[in-house]
Formats: sequence, C-alpha cells, structure tokens
Amino acid sequence: MSRDQGSESGAKAKADAIRHKHREYLMPAVTNYYEEPVVLDQGRGRRVRDLEGRDYLDFFGGILTVSVGHCDERVTGPLIAQIQRLGHTSSLYPTAPTVELAERLAKLTPGRLQKTVFTPSGTDADDTAMILAQVYTGALEIIALRHGYSGRSLLAHSVTAHASWRAVPSQVAAIKHAMAPYCYRCPIGLTYPSCKVQCAKDIDELIRTTTTGKIAGFIAEPIAGVGGFITPPPEYFEIAVGIVKKYGGVFICDEVQTGFGRLGKHFFGIQHWGVEPDIMTMAKGIANGMPIAATIATPEIADAFKKLTISTFGGNAMSAAAANATIAVMEQDDLPGNAERQGERLRAGLDRLKTRFPRLIGDVRGKGLMLGVELVENEVAQDRTPNVKAVLRLFEETKKRGLLIGRGGHFGNVLRIAPSLSVTADEVDEALRLLEESFAALG
Repeated sequence: MSRDQGSESGAKAKADAIRHKHREYLMPAVTNYYEEPVVLDQGRGRRVRDLEGRDYLDFFGGILTVSVGHCDERVTGPLIAQIQRLGHTSSLYPTAPTVELAERLAKLTPGRLQKTVFTPSGTDADDTAMILAQVYTGALEIIALRHGYSGRSLLAHSVTAHASWRAVPSQVAAIKHAMAPYCYRCPIGLTYPSCKVQCAKDIDELIRTTTTGKIAGFIAEPIAGVGGFITPPPEYFEIAVGIVKKYGGVFICDEVQTGFGRLGKHFFGIQHWGVEPDIMTMAKGIANGMPIAATIATPEIADAFKKLTISTFGGNAMSAAAANATIAVMEQDDLPGNAERQGERLRAGLDRLKTRFPRLIGDVRGKGLMLGVELVENEVAQDRTPNVKAVLRLFEETKKRGLLIGRGGHFGNVLRIAPSLSVTADEVDEALRLLEESFAALG
C-alpha cells in the first residue's frame, strides 16, 4: 500500500469511528443526512472539506446559519480577541459587545422595535416573544400556522405544526393553528390569485370559533423554513395581521431563518411584505454560527414585562462580538444586495431545471437565497404525491458530486437551497450544474 493509500485508509477509519460513536453515544433522534453521513472537518468561504479529504460546495450553510461564509477572518478575528479578553459573564453584567449589538438591532429592525432580550437559541427567542405577547395583552391564546416550526421547548413544541417533529402531543391548549399560505398545496383547494387569499381571511373565523375572542398574538415566519420554504402571496401578511390586531393581538415575526439579508435587498424578511412587527425574533445568521438569538419588541411591550428574567448564556460577550462583526461584514459587502442578485440567478436556474424535469419538479419557490424545490411523483399528470424517495436518491447524487443542500417540508420532499449570502455567480452556476447532473442521474 502506498503512503497516500495508507493516509486515505487512516482518514476513512477515523471518519468511520466518528460515525460509529455518533450512533452509539448520541440519541437516535439526532439524525444525519446521507446513507453514510459526511464527517465535516474544515471550511472556508462557501466550501467545506470532510475528514476524508473530499471537498463540497455548501449550499445549506448549517441550516441557513453560516451567513457570511465559513471562517471569515473578519468574524473569527474579533471573536478570538473577545475570548482572549473576556469570556463568559452571564446577563447579570452589561458588556460593551452586548449593548452595542442591542443598539445595532434597534437601528436595523423595521418600525418601532427597540428593546432586546438575548438568549442562546431561536427556541428561547420564540418562547420569550410569546410570553411578552401574553403579558402585554393580558390574553393567553396564540395563533400559529400549520407547517410552522418554532423550536424544541414545551411551548415551542406546541406551536410547531409538524407531526414528525412532535415527540408528545401538544400540551399548551392556548395554541390555535391557522391554515398555512401554501399555494402549491392549498388546504382548501383554491388557486392564487382568484382565491383572494382565503387562508389569511379564515383567521377571523378561527379566532371567533376556537378562542375566547381576545388573543395574545400571531406568530409566523415570513417564509416557513422547516415547512419547506412555503412563501406567502404579497397580500397575506397585511390581511392576517389586520385581523389579529382587530382581536387585540400583537404580531410576532419569526425571523430565525429569514433574517439578516437571507431574502435579499432588506435585512429582514417581513420588509418584503410591508408589515411592521410588534415583536421580532432572530437567530441563526445573526452571528455566522455562534449561538445567540434575540427577541426585540416595541418599548411599550418590552416595558410591560415587570418580572425578573435572566439568561445564563444569552447575549454573552463572545457571541455578541461575533454578531457585531457579522453584521458589519454584511453592511460592508452589501450582502443583502448580493443575496438579491445571486438569488435571482439561482431562481432562474432552478426554473430552468423545472422545465427540463417537469414530471419530478412540482414547484420552485422562495425569495433571495432561500429557495425551495418540491419533488413530486408526476407533475405533468397532476400527481403531486410527495416524492421522498427521489429526494433521498438526489441527495446521494449531489453528495457524490460535492454539493451539500438541505431538505424539509411536512413530507420531507422539498429541497432547501440556501448558500451563504456571500456566494458568487460562479458558485451559483456550479451548484446549478451539479444539481442538473444529479437530476439527470435519477433517470
């Protein structure tokens, strides 16, 4: 055996050992992609390398989290400097990076949002937002959307409307689920725009028939992430939020996946729909992979919370320093603008794939660099049966060609394509070529 062959053999053995230990020591619910999971070892920009030396073009970015690219020195540098100066303190002590970040968010977010609570995850942020809505309004009932996902706590678990993500039945009775604005699979069998957005208008009857008539709020993602990048029509939020306000509720905008330029042009996704949130949550792309989330509210809602609160890890100086650096890179490089431009290029390429593979690709949707491709049995014959097998086969083909993508949707039949906002036109074209080759390989 040559030296190179021996090195490859050693790397394979090490990767196999990690895969084995993952199965042995992590809970089986902590699932991995691919028949043989990829053991990632390093990354730079939009590229990652596994332990066995194979390179991949990353078009999922840690579930829409690596917003400015892997290991960007403009983020890692300030993070390292902060770690060397001061690490953990808890939220009991103010630090310069944390206060600076809160001020940045107040200036970046739309409308009158001003005061922030920092937490370690999107789940915590959504929980905080719903509690704020309940405290401020004096009501308990929350309207959420089917196909929505809010996290892993008891409250967020109840808000999440995916059977596959619920280990136990909903245990919070105050949660009511409205129809999702899922135009491709309209829950009432209508077609946009002749439907006149009945899915939004139905929220009125939902409140009148299933609640006390006074609600705390409405929580929704501008585009449903885990739900399969379900993208509402332009009028949806204006109608839905108007109804919610009529019954005393506030609008909680969940920007955990859509925030920080992901949808292109604007910093936050809801700005594409022209509606101002009363409370907004965010995580993922805020700090390029460091664990931090935020709940920001208008002054009157924030000031209504009179009890004490604390987050041991929320807004720690290290994560806040990474977030400040990440936002600075986004502004310096106009990454929301790049997401808009490259998103248009990527969307055009995905539409071409739909034309070439009309039986398999049922729908292409999304905005900016948050694009979904729904695979079905036979769109030509109007058979929209979710084609999960094709997704799994496609994943193996894209992996073989060095392209990483995500999947989601209620049935797991939606490709989730979401590269770093710093992606280049050449990388978009490369990803489209690899996708086309992978689709062709399905036969």
